[in-house]
Amino acid sequence: MNFIFSLLLLTLANAANSTTHYLDWTVSWTHANPDGLKERLVPAINGEWPLPVLRVNRGDRIIANITNDLNEPARNSTIHWHGLFMNGSNDMDGVPFLTQCPGPQNNSYIYNFTVDQPGTYWYHTHIENLYPDGYRQMLLVDDDGAWFEDLVDEEISFTLTDWYDTVTETIFTDSFEVIYNPTGAEPLPNSILFNDTLSPRWEVQSNKTYRLRIANIGAFSGFYFYMPNKTFQIVEVDGIYTEPAEAELIYIATAQRYSLLVNITDDDDVIPMVQIADSSLYDLIPPHLQLNRTGFLYVGNPDESKFEALDNTGIFETAPIWNLTDNSEAAGVTDPLTKDTYTSDNLIWYDDMQLVPYDHEPLLEPVDLNYTLHLTMGLLGNGLPYAFLNDISYTAPKVPTLYSVLSAPSDDVANNATIYGSNTHSLIMEHNQVVQFILNNDDTGKHPFHMHGHAFQCVQRGPDEGQTNFVPYNETADAGDYPTYPMRRDTFVVLPNSHFLIRVRADNPGIWFFHCHIDWHMSQGLALVLVEAPAQIRQNYKVHPISSNQIETCTNVGVSMTGNAANNTNDFFDLSGQNLQYKDLPPGFTARGIVALVFSCICAFIGLGFLCWYGTTDTTEGEAREAERIIENELMTSADAETRDFVNEALHHDQQSYSPGKSNGYVRERSIDSSRGSAGNSSESHI
Repeated sequence: MNFIFSLLLLTLANAANSTTHYLDWTVSWTHANPDGLKERLVPAINGEWPLPVLRVNRGDRIIANITNDLNEPARNSTIHWHGLFMNGSNDMDGVPFLTQCPGPQNNSYIYNFTVDQPGTYWYHTHIENLYPDGYRQMLLVDDDGAWFEDLVDEEISFTLTDWYDTVTETIFTDSFEVIYNPTGAEPLPNSILFNDTLSPRWEVQSNKTYRLRIANIGAFSGFYFYMPNKTFQIVEVDGIYTEPAEAELIYIATAQRYSLLVNITDDDDVIPMVQIADSSLYDLIPPHLQLNRTGFLYVGNPDESKFEALDNTGIFETAPIWNLTDNSEAAGVTDPLTKDTYTSDNLIWYDDMQLVPYDHEPLLEPVDLNYTLHLTMGLLGNGLPYAFLNDISYTAPKVPTLYSVLSAPSDDVANNATIYGSNTHSLIMEHNQVVQFILNNDDTGKHPFHMHGHAFQCVQRGPDEGQTNFVPYNETADAGDYPTYPMRRDTFVVLPNSHFLIRVRADNPGIWFFHCHIDWHMSQGLALVLVEAPAQIRQNYKVHPISSNQIETCTNVGVSMTGNAANNTNDFFDLSGQNLQYKDLPPGFTARGIVALVFSCICAFIGLGFLCWYGTTDTTEGEAREAERIIENELMTSADAETRDFVNEALHHDQQSYSPGKSNGYVRERSIDSSRGSAGNSSESHI
C-alpha cells in the first residue's frame, strides 16, 4: 500500500511539474544547399531548414498544429514521432492509412500527446518519400532520473545523414522504381552530412564529461562513428538506458540513436569525430562520392590548421581496423591491408547485442505467439523491383487500419486479420501476449527494422554471411542460448543472408508499423502491420474518441473512416476492390516471349554463320585500318579524359612492347580503383 501511495505521489508531482509545448508549424518548401554541390527544394518549418530540434522533459505534453503548405510540388504531410510509444494515443503515431488519413495541402492536423519516456528520439514525415528531402529532426526527452545524470557536465546533440541533391519522389519514379532497374539497386546519395552540414564544430572545456546524443536520420546509409585516441561509454540506445559499455567505434544504422559519455582531459586540444558511410550498402561507388566527414570538439582557441578533416590515410592510422594479414590464412588474404585497399568492412564496431538494459528486464518467456518472416527482394508482373515479407509487398488499404478496427461490427470481427486486407500483411496480437518474431534475411544487404509502439528485446542475431548462401534461423541449432537480460531498442539490424530473433510483450494496444527503415525498401513494400489487442483499442476509443480535427482531415482528403481495407461496410469480409500488389511474373515463357526467342535464335544463327564466313576470308590492310579508326572514334566520343588516354595507349602502343596480359591486368586494376572511389587521392577524403 505504501508503494502504491508513493507511486501516486510521484505521478502527481510529475504532472504538476510538466509543461505543455504548443507548436504552431507551417510546412512549406524552401531552398537549401547543405553539401555545397547543388541548391534544391527542402521542406521547411515556419520558413526554416534545418528543422527545429525539439527538447522536452519526461511527462510534458506536445500539442502541435501542423499546417500543410507543401505546394508546387504538392505533397501530403504527416509526422511520426519516432520511438515514442504513444501509449493510449495510437491515433497520434503519424502513419498515413494506418493511424490517420494523409494531411492534404492547405489543411491543418493536430497532434496531442504526452511524452512519458526519456531518451533520444526524432521526428519525421511518413509519407510520399518525403523525409529524405529533409523533413526530419531530433526530439530530445530529458529525465532527472537518468542513472548517469550526475556524471554529465554538459551535452551535445547532432545528426548523421545521407543527402540527395534531387527531390526524392523524382528519384523514385524516374530511376529507382523503373523497369531498367530490375535488381532494385538503391539510389546513391550525393553526399553525407554531419549535423546537416559538412564539418561542424563545438567548443568544450577540459576536465568535463559530455553526453553526445547522436541520431542517424538518413534514408539509406549506415554510419560508423569514432573519435581518434578516445574511448567512450555507451549509456543509451533508442531511448533505453544501458549499463555503461566502453567502446571505440559504433555502427549507427538509419533510424538508430546513441548516447555516449566522453571525457575531455587537459591534454585535449582539437578532438575529431569521424563519420564513415557503410559502403557495403552501395552497389557502386562513384569517384566523386565522399564517404566520410569529420566534426570537431575543441578546447580554447586552437590553430585553424588543426581542424583538418581526416583523409584515407588519417582514418587508416587512427580507426580501429581489422588487419586482414593477422587472419590471412582464414580470410584467404595474402597482401597486407593498406590505406588504398581497406574499406568500411574492415572497421571493428561494437556489437550492440552485448549491451545490457539498465533496468535488467529479464528475457520475456514463455512465448505465446510466434511469427516467422522471410525477407526477399524481387520483381512483380509489371517488371518493377519490390521487397517482400513472406511474399507480401505491403500495400496500403483504402481505409486506415485503425478506423477499420473502430468501425468493425464486433470485437470478434475486429480480431480477424482478414478484414485488414490480404496485402497489408496484418498480424494480430492479443493483449499482453509475448510475441516472438523470427526474421530470415534472404538478401545480401543489411536491413534495419523498426517497430512502432515498442522497444523490443533483441534475443539473437545470426552472423554476417555476406555474399554466401542464405542461413535462416534454425530452431534446433540456434535456440536456447539466450541472454538473461536482452538488449532492447526500437530499430535493429538484420545482417546479410542471416537472421534475427526478437520478442515483445503486447502491452500497448494499437496499430503499429513494422518495417525496414531504409526508405527505398519501405517504399518497395518491406513492411507489415501489427494489429495489437483490437478489443482494447475499441474500448480505449470509446473513452477518448477520434477528434473532429481528424474527421475533418479525412473528409478533406476524401478518405473513408469506416469499413474494411476495401472500404466495404456491409460485409467486412468482402474484400472486393481492395488495393493489391501487382501479380507475380508469369512462370516460363508467354506466347510473345516464345516468338521473340525463336526470332532471336534465328538471327543469332545467321549472325554466327556470317562471322564464320567472314573470319575465313583475308582482311586487307585498308579494312583493318578502317576498323581501328571506327573503334577509336566510337570510344573517344563517349570517354572521359582518363579513358581517352588509356585508349590512345592501347590502340597506338608500339607493336614490339604490346602485351595482352599486361593490358588486361591494367583494365582490372582501373575497375577496382573506380569501385572504391579515388582511394589514391587523399585530398578527396574517400574510404
